[in-house]
Amino acid sequence: MATFTYTARALNGELKSASIEAANRDDVIAQLKRQRMTVVKLEEAKKRKKGGKVGMRDMVIFTRQFSTMINAGLPLVQALDILAKQSENPHLQEVTKGVVYDVESGHTVADALRKHPNAFTELYVNMVAAGEAGGILDTILMRLATFLEKNDALVRKVKGAMIYPGVIMGVAGTAITVLLIFVIPTFQRMFAEVGVPLPLMTRIVVAMSEFLQAYWWAIIVAGVVSSWSFKRYYATPSGERNVDALALKMPILGDVLRKSSVSRFTRTLGTLISSGVSILEGLEITAKTSGNRVIHDAIMESRSSIAGGETIAEPLKKSGVFPPMVISMISVGEQTGGLDEMLTKIADFYDDEVDAAVSNLLAAMEPAMIVFLGVVVGGMVIAMYLPIFDMMNAV
Repeated sequence: MATFTYTARALNGELKSASIEAANRDDVIAQLKRQRMTVVKLEEAKKRKKGGKVGMRDMVIFTRQFSTMINAGLPLVQALDILAKQSENPHLQEVTKGVVYDVESGHTVADALRKHPNAFTELYVNMVAAGEAGGILDTILMRLATFLEKNDALVRKVKGAMIYPGVIMGVAGTAITVLLIFVIPTFQRMFAEVGVPLPLMTRIVVAMSEFLQAYWWAIIVAGVVSSWSFKRYYATPSGERNVDALALKMPILGDVLRKSSVSRFTRTLGTLISSGVSILEGLEITAKTSGNRVIHDAIMESRSSIAGGETIAEPLKKSGVFPPMVISMISVGEQTGGLDEMLTKIADFYDDEVDAAVSNLLAAMEPAMIVFLGVVVGGMVIAMYLPIFDMMNAV
């Protein structure tokens, strides 16, 4: 698809200029003719770099406002036009203008949104399509906004749990590097001038300092190569599965990742099913948004099971990822025909479980980080003062 800018004359003689996405120039002319407009000027726009994904907060506000306006009886095009004008995000504003034009051209809202995957996910588009088909677009949009808010809160909880140890390790690494490069050599020169024999602990720290000063470039190269190799390995299906499986097995952190994955899976699938999306399509979309290859494969096996006339619960049980309580509740939901409600209840429960797991992670990390800093940094300082104590004893 290419973007074209045009100037066209309407039946009343009014000139209108805008941009449109189409396969080629003939397609643009055909679209304008259907709107009874005569092309005056048409040229392909210069390609610009695509903007990044729209922030979750912007999407929540956009969705809630869209729902409110539709519920109030505003026509689709007018509601979208208002959203385009008042959006504070330039990328979302540009995307919404494109959606307005496509809807004016006769496309459905879902089809118009599907052209902008950087802003609207497959889940978003499919729910809007279900809302349009069922005549409950405002209800679906409100449900979408609630889902996005809860999903965003879940992601922030997990990311927040990772920030603390990351910051501590960064500070520790900086402190150790400064000590080894700038402080230890000063002590080393002083000890060499005095000629005092160095204890084993001091000799180890001095050797580390000399190695870092001589081969700092090799350490950087090794880090870059290791990072590149890991990314290449993780890009393969087996690598992604092995790394994600290992992450789920990690103590404490694995518990956080497992519970957040269960929460995301149940809330996403429950929201899709309650919005009228078919179970097969819902499982496929949910698998893509799982964020973990092991979870993804388990969900896709459930989809194959459903397609073969079996249940969702059995493949999930075989994966060994989902807790027995979740499997049992999903099984009951399937049997009673209230799967969407059961999935939402599970998601609400696991949101609280994620909070508890994050708290446990932070509670365990704090003393571990303190001990680490004390042992490494404190050990280096003590190693430098041991020869000084020997010198004082000799005097």
